[in-house]
Amino acid sequence: MSDMRNDLLQTVDRIFDAHCSRPVREAAEAGTWPDALWRALEAVGLDRAALPETAGGSGLDFEDAMLALRRSAYHAAPLPLAETMLGGRLLFAAGLTVPQGALTVAPVRTSDRLVFAGNAGGATLSGAAQRVPWGNLCAHAVVAGELGGKGVVGLVSLSGAVCGVDKNLAGEPRARLEFERAPLLALTELNDAPARLEAEGALLRSVQMAGALERVLEYSLQYANERVQFGRAIAKFQAIQHLLAVLAGQVAAASAAADAAVETSHQAPDEFAVSVAKARIGEAAGKGAEIAHQVHGAMGYTHEHNLHYSTRRLWSWRDEFGNETYWQTRLGRAVSASGADALWPMLSGR
Repeated sequence: MSDMRNDLLQTVDRIFDAHCSRPVREAAEAGTWPDALWRALEAVGLDRAALPETAGGSGLDFEDAMLALRRSAYHAAPLPLAETMLGGRLLFAAGLTVPQGALTVAPVRTSDRLVFAGNAGGATLSGAAQRVPWGNLCAHAVVAGELGGKGVVGLVSLSGAVCGVDKNLAGEPRARLEFERAPLLALTELNDAPARLEAEGALLRSVQMAGALERVLEYSLQYANERVQFGRAIAKFQAIQHLLAVLAGQVAAASAAADAAVETSHQAPDEFAVSVAKARIGEAAGKGAEIAHQVHGAMGYTHEHNLHYSTRRLWSWRDEFGNETYWQTRLGRAVSASGADALWPMLSGR
């Protein structure tokens, strides 16, 4: 690891250690915005880390920005860092100015459709979007859809748009938004914008799950070496060693898939790599969380232990922006459409 990347990790860890305590997480699940944590991230530019310097970014490489996001998930940070990065990436790709503050994106479900009307000089937005991440706590949403048969990306104020708030299993808010000819603050064309939003979302969720899995493995190793049964640590028992080895394998596979997707998605998401990552990491999330709770036994199911902050996020994130079945189907269709001769080049990247 380079000195610069090591410094980045130390900075990120220091911020989360100082501002992402258990009381902060519990308050966030109760609906309180983690203001001190968000301001600390803004102070070092991590909220805009996925943007180039020309767009007000912090100057980090895309890999380093995703490393910071991954680490935020390792710490179970209760804020929309991924959504802000995603919204910023879409606005930048469309040539629009990225506003200050936390952002969310809509729609996030394939069954939801937003209706754009007008033109870039005076466009409006109508329709409803369900389960929008952090939609009740963000001032603006980056929205994607079609206008005149072309993909478009826009920016809209969420003032008055929130008509209800649910939560995912991790306690993160998922808002119901309704728009009735709401004026768009900005609008421009972006080729295949809805698909771009979906793929970017799947990429960032994959990165987050890889970070949460790393934390789950760390918790499991620590607990297995501390918990004593029949006079010795349970990590000495072959059955537990086997479980930990399987868990480590799942974490390694998730990490490799996330790294590969990030490496090929600097300017735009690489659909093949993102499909592999979301499918493989979603599978690892399910198996990894199951094994972690087996290793922890009854203790892992208690509110007092921190394991649930990671596993509840894994169970939630694996279903957002398409679950593993959805992306496996996309992969199968892409392979079938390309023909047999293209299979090996597709798999090997040649």
